Amino acid sequence: MLIKGSKNYNLKYNSDLAEQPPLGEMINGQGKGLVANLRYGICHMSFNGCEVIAVHNALVYLKKPRPLKDIAFYMERFRVLLGFFGCNAYSLGKALGYFGAPFERVKNTDDAKAFIITFWTKTPFLSTIHTVFCVKQWNGIVVYNRYNSCTHEELCRDIEEVAGKRRPIAIYKVC
Repeated sequence: MLIKGSKNYNLKYNSDLAEQPPLGEMINGQGKGLVANLRYGICHMSFNGCEVIAVHNALVYLKKPRPLKDIAFYMERFRVLLGFFGCNAYSLGKALGYFGAPFERVKNTDDAKAFIITFWTKTPFLSTIHTVFCVKQWNGIVVYNRYNSCTHEELCRDIEEVAGKRRPIAIYKVC
């Protein structure tokens, strides 16, 4: 018997869905499209899947794509409060390493071409956190899955526009 919200239940649920997010494509707008219906922890990814999506997007960027359901299944071990609060941001490096992505945990994005960043959306400890995958370009920073209903990548001027003026929770440079 599978218990709803368990990692095995979620893997079966996610595997049984007829349509899956396309392998090898970046994901934007976790509340839109096919990804919104997948499960992570006790919720649908539209609510708490940003860390899973950030790892997925990093793997696509590195040309090491994996099915989103497999990434979510592995990352179930790092969920916070049964996944209600998503994934432990300090464990993203373990997921990147498991899937063969070279990475380095850093304090800032100064020398990072591509990175995953976790930040508070408003007041620290009184708001939610969000995790995104970013790539620096000559004209700014391209942000994937910028927010729940944004179905395309967004270009931001600088890291402050991405994460606000607050200190980020965690940054992983993807090499």
